[in-house]
Amino acid sequence: MSYIPIIGLAVAIFVLIFLVLRTRVHVLLAMLIAAAIAGLSGGLTAVETVGVITKGFGSTLGSIGIVIGLGVMMGRVLEVSGAAEQIAYSFIRWLGKKREEWALAITGYIVSIPIFVDSAFVILYPLAKALAKNGKRNLLTLGVALAGGLVVTHHTVPPTPGPLGVAGIFGVDIGAMILAGMVLAIPCVFGIVLYAKWLAVKYPEFIPEEIGSEDLKEIHARYMEDKANKPLPSLLLSLLPIVVPILLIFINAINGLILKTESYQGMENNFYFQTFEFLGAPIIALSISVLIAVYTLMPKASKEEVIDRMEEGLQTAGIILLVTGAGGALGAVLRDSGTGNILAEHVASLPITPVLIPFIIATLVRVIQGSGTVAMITAASISAPIISQIPDINLLVAAQAATMGALFFGYFNDSLYWVVNRMMGIKDVKQQMMVWSIPTTIAWAIGLVGVLVLDVVL
Repeated sequence: MSYIPIIGLAVAIFVLIFLVLRTRVHVLLAMLIAAAIAGLSGGLTAVETVGVITKGFGSTLGSIGIVIGLGVMMGRVLEVSGAAEQIAYSFIRWLGKKREEWALAITGYIVSIPIFVDSAFVILYPLAKALAKNGKRNLLTLGVALAGGLVVTHHTVPPTPGPLGVAGIFGVDIGAMILAGMVLAIPCVFGIVLYAKWLAVKYPEFIPEEIGSEDLKEIHARYMEDKANKPLPSLLLSLLPIVVPILLIFINAINGLILKTESYQGMENNFYFQTFEFLGAPIIALSISVLIAVYTLMPKASKEEVIDRMEEGLQTAGIILLVTGAGGALGAVLRDSGTGNILAEHVASLPITPVLIPFIIATLVRVIQGSGTVAMITAASISAPIISQIPDINLLVAAQAATMGALFFGYFNDSLYWVVNRMMGIKDVKQQMMVWSIPTTIAWAIGLVGVLVLDVVL
């Protein structure tokens, strides 16, 4: 057996990490360079390598590119219309006083599915600050609970671009990915909220340096006044664009399971099943969601304003689309060069379950370069061609392993680390890590347990 392809892959990964970490080369170019090295060392000719990169890039974006675009358009409308804030207010009213951290965590869990996590925290953090009125609730507890709810579903549930890209690379059904991600996210959020409550014990007198205790009353009064003067959509309309596509995709996935039973075999062309197969296709479901969001959440906005808002969302998704496509290109090279087959034979003999391979890779890449999205896409790109060759491996579990591994220890090179800490006014490095690096690691550890349990169940 020739070890040249494996050595070549090791060199490609080293080059990828070096370029991202130590040079000004963008991760997109770094992944394409790594794919070229892996292809040439794996036995492909120069022409074949370019062809496979192009094919892998196109096929990956062909399966999930439109869905990512539609998802961020919908998220942008939810963001600017006030729908995210309405969801937060509603949960706080329902859960009552002294449970605001759970209300914020649940809000984050829901809102971060369509809205980028950094933007969602910026939008909702003023509410956490307002709820800390008179110092009766610890601001660290509320802020960390909100950020924790946001970050977990951002990592695990499509149509957020990261997990959507991972699903595309592994070839996993998006409906199954949504369901698994939502289930696995719950204990992770629960763990972060409990830790956030402990922070109130650790830092009972915490008040950001830029505000004093008296100012909290003014902040609350001003925020509530702004809320009263700001017309917000109803809770039903706020949730509708999120719930409708998930429901349609779920129904389609359930119908697929029903059609595999003996009683319903051969009924694929039935009107009911055909209807929901069409409506439950992610592209159609998200298209319906965007239309609902535009016409219910921005009914009085002009055509130009609506288009501008949605295009703002697409600008943020552009680089994620390219990085996801590059990840697909790297995976295609490993698959077509045969390197994936060679590694699969070695991985199958390891004393660990192979679904942990993407988890371990995502964890390492997360530590090295910071971005959770890049970490999970890179892990999926490297591991999917390997794991897919091993019998009896559930690719859904492997895909979720990649997303969970990317939660590990968010620190200086993680943009959300700075968003959370700067908005909360935390300047001490040790306290910054207590506030954000530890909670993400708690979610990572709980996610690992969840992935192992899911592997046993499925």
